[in-house]
Amino acid sequence: MADNDNIVVATAERIFADLADPQTVTHSKDASWRAPLWQALSEAGLPLSWVPENCNGSGASLADGFGVINAAGRAGLSVPLAETMLAGWLLAQAGIASPSDAMTVAPSLPKDRITLNDDGTLSGVARGIPFASEARHIAVVANGANGLAIALVTTADCRITAGLNLASDASDTVTFDKVRPVAIKPAPREFDATALLLMGGVARSLQIAGALESMLEISVGYANERVAFEKKIAKFQAVQHNLAKLAGEAAAALAAASSAADAIANASRFGDAIFLEAVGAKIRCAEAAEKGAAIAHQVHGAIGFTSEHILHRYTMRALAWRDDFGNESHWAVELGKRVAARGADELWPLVASR
Repeated sequence: MADNDNIVVATAERIFADLADPQTVTHSKDASWRAPLWQALSEAGLPLSWVPENCNGSGASLADGFGVINAAGRAGLSVPLAETMLAGWLLAQAGIASPSDAMTVAPSLPKDRITLNDDGTLSGVARGIPFASEARHIAVVANGANGLAIALVTTADCRITAGLNLASDASDTVTFDKVRPVAIKPAPREFDATALLLMGGVARSLQIAGALESMLEISVGYANERVAFEKKIAKFQAVQHNLAKLAGEAAAALAAASSAADAIANASRFGDAIFLEAVGAKIRCAEAAEKGAAIAHQVHGAIGFTSEHILHRYTMRALAWRDDFGNESHWAVELGKRVAARGADELWPLVASR
């Protein structure tokens, strides 16, 4: 999905290369690298890429933002850039101005619900919220008596139980106990809660695809350097076969994620076609993450699991991202239900239209 002619993506890539180099981050003894990285991202307007200028954002296109997220996946980025972008997009749907600091979104799991009470407060529990403990605000989709609402909440007003995902990034449980939002507005008539999950799922698919590209590059480089039995392991047919499989998984993930991103960028609403693209991408990229991580670590042997090596920054995040915004099992069931409801005669026209 990378496009060297895209100035937005090129800017992001330069910042990642200068301030989020995987080797530097891996060997860092603290998190001092985070502050200058986030400052550079904020100065470039990247966290609020999807926020219109009249809501304090950069006003970049959906396509540009998706390109940035894909580049973040290639960098194995471990700051809430994608989450802040999603939060800004969500708030913009209701015309709520975005704060300038880091944000995340809730709920991020299909079964969690946040309730809008009659007194205007929010109640409920949202699990697996990425970077909630590091964000200052949360953009929330809430269910009220009169329909959906979109709210901006300060994390200090919530009870946050810290947790970690496979990559040791924050994945927290947020409890809303009659929390008073900073701002709240009704969601647009055509908006439904699934839209946030689909946007988040496509973002994670692009990140997984980017991580797989880096896994492939790192694995090929290592295979061409590592010598066993007096020759480089890249010369062994079994290793060549595995690298070819990894390349296939990376290509398939990128194709699926890019197709879904392009579909959303060019759509006026989240209809069945967008559902098919987004869900298909999340399922395929999740499968690719599992297969790709296994191959990459097999090529590297034990060294790929050590804390000193950068490979785990990509494999562990790709595996963790499978579960955010609905895992592949959940979406496979939902896709089956959607197809069955349409009937057999509608299946081929829907698939062929993509």
